[in-house]
Amino acid sequence: MARVDGNARDMTGISKVGVIGAGTMGAGIAQVAAQGGMDVVLIDTTDEFVQRGVSRIESGLRRLVDKGRIDANARDSVIARIAPGTDLELIAEVDLVVEAVIESFDAKAAVFRDVSDVVGSSTILATNTSSISITALAGTVPHPEQFVGMHFFNPVPVMKLVEVVRGLQTDDRTAAIVHDAATRLGKTPVTVADIPGFAANRILMPMINEAIFALSEGVASADDIDTVMTLGASHPMGPLALADLIGLDVCLHIMEVLHGDFGDSKYRPAPLLRQMVAAGRLGRKTGQGFHQYEDA
Repeated sequence: MARVDGNARDMTGISKVGVIGAGTMGAGIAQVAAQGGMDVVLIDTTDEFVQRGVSRIESGLRRLVDKGRIDANARDSVIARIAPGTDLELIAEVDLVVEAVIESFDAKAAVFRDVSDVVGSSTILATNTSSISITALAGTVPHPEQFVGMHFFNPVPVMKLVEVVRGLQTDDRTAAIVHDAATRLGKTPVTVADIPGFAANRILMPMINEAIFALSEGVASADDIDTVMTLGASHPMGPLALADLIGLDVCLHIMEVLHGDFGDSKYRPAPLLRQMVAAGRLGRKTGQGFHQYEDA
């Protein structure tokens, strides 16, 4: 059973955020929340994972200082607003929880069951999923009306978009509060329906998948396909380079969700994508994808 507050918090605004998962996305979300003036609790399962997340944040802030975008005092203030740890009880008093663990329904549902036992009844719960049903995840918590999707994009401190995904149960107040919170983080929130892939991945992933088909069919080389889309379509990054940045395993998972949920052959994952994932060539994070990376 979730803990019930004697006096529910004033939820007209978010002042304290709990982030579950200190990986690339979680660390980025924690950083922008702290830069937005919010107190942040950053939680992961081990001290090693938490420290790795803190190191990512410190590295990101160091780059901002080097570029003159913030000064050292601002950097120190941001770091001071982040409380890292492994004890879930640390999030007991937060206004908003953002989950950023692996893209698995079972893993996310388990997190939210544990979180619901700790936080108050007025706390908003958000998931950073890029493909999993918000409605289904909301069904695992005591207050599904206070559950919402907050789909941030990688790298979080740079990318301006947040998809605010309303499940069937999400109430207007929750959506409005999260919309306001995203704006305070310097993001542009866009409300989208709980449809597989939401808006961004529904459009983006089939394009990446088609680029992989084109590569496998010998239409052009990986470099040339990317050049065609950067110079011919004014994309800031080619689709194959973008797939490497996202992670080919993530791309495959999203395509499988789209294919399974819609049952439409146009979402069939390219066989080459499956082969690349099976070979462990996942993109930037492994040093090899459709392109080679020396800094992995």
